[in-house]
Amino acid sequence: MSGNRQFPNDEMTNSSRIENLKTKTAHIGLLLNPKGGQATKRSAAIQNVLTKIPDVIVREASNAIDFKTALDHLLQADIDLLVIVAGDGTIHAALSHLFTTYPTDKWPVLLLVPGGTTNMTSLDLGILGKPDQVLERLKAFLLQPSNPTLITRPTLCIEQTGSNKIYGMFFGIGLIARGVKFSRSSIKQSGITGGIFTILIMLRSLIGMLFGKHQSEWAPVELTTTESDGKTHKKNYLFALVSALDCLLLDLRPYWGTENAPLHVTLVDQQRKRFWRSLWPLLSGRGHTLKAQDGYFSHNTHSLEFLMDDEYIIDGELYQANSQNGPIRISATEPVTFLVV
Repeated sequence: MSGNRQFPNDEMTNSSRIENLKTKTAHIGLLLNPKGGQATKRSAAIQNVLTKIPDVIVREASNAIDFKTALDHLLQADIDLLVIVAGDGTIHAALSHLFTTYPTDKWPVLLLVPGGTTNMTSLDLGILGKPDQVLERLKAFLLQPSNPTLITRPTLCIEQTGSNKIYGMFFGIGLIARGVKFSRSSIKQSGITGGIFTILIMLRSLIGMLFGKHQSEWAPVELTTTESDGKTHKKNYLFALVSALDCLLLDLRPYWGTENAPLHVTLVDQQRKRFWRSLWPLLSGRGHTLKAQDGYFSHNTHSLEFLMDDEYIIDGELYQANSQNGPIRISATEPVTFLVV
């Protein structure tokens, strides 16, 4: 977690909320997605822990409309800490609603509890264990005097003319989006979660790349990229990703940029060379050995634009881009404050 920064001041969150956490006077709100992969499996244990956390306001929601209603109710209660027991998709929905509805200096501190099928954001922040185990640690923190461990991290802001702004931690296109679309079928319905779920998606994506070259659902993405310095590139890419996370599921680190900027960007050309030999360096954080002339590109940036007609994902949720509405612009937000227990 080399990119995590200990919180030195009130960069975004109201400092009184942090002080309330320190003095054990914080008001706690909790949003639970009961249909999340891990939350479903650990439902009884989660409910048992929640009965032991004093004065916590709990709201359950499992669809986009209910998420917004539940969040509004919790924030209107002037909570200092918002606990989200859910996976990446729900966290993405919560961040989007918070950014588009509430001034950032009014936000509570956030605690992300890994309760979904995939929990990339919470794991990257160092929040490990089953959801009930994390809630047990939260209970201990609330009952025993100690300074909170706080981390700040920006998020992605994705915007395109004609659409509402979207916020999240991970953007993917090409092979990544194809694999996630596949995951929404029978694999997700099987109840498989965590690392095994991720491995199955990766394997299916690689099989699609090998044997689905002439099938539109596995086609490369046609992409025009405009960097923050104005440079433009137009190519067909096997996949591209933009992330505000230091590592992805299975501790994958598929970027190797050295620029001092918050967003990691990686693109792999459809005409890349020695792909199978390059796969391990690409995924393991050793991509600095890969070369741009062979079709492997990675750098850090504050913003960039993609012009395309294709599907893309934000934290596992599928969207459609239309070039008639102009480019998709991806930029870094102000840092968000997270509690780690």
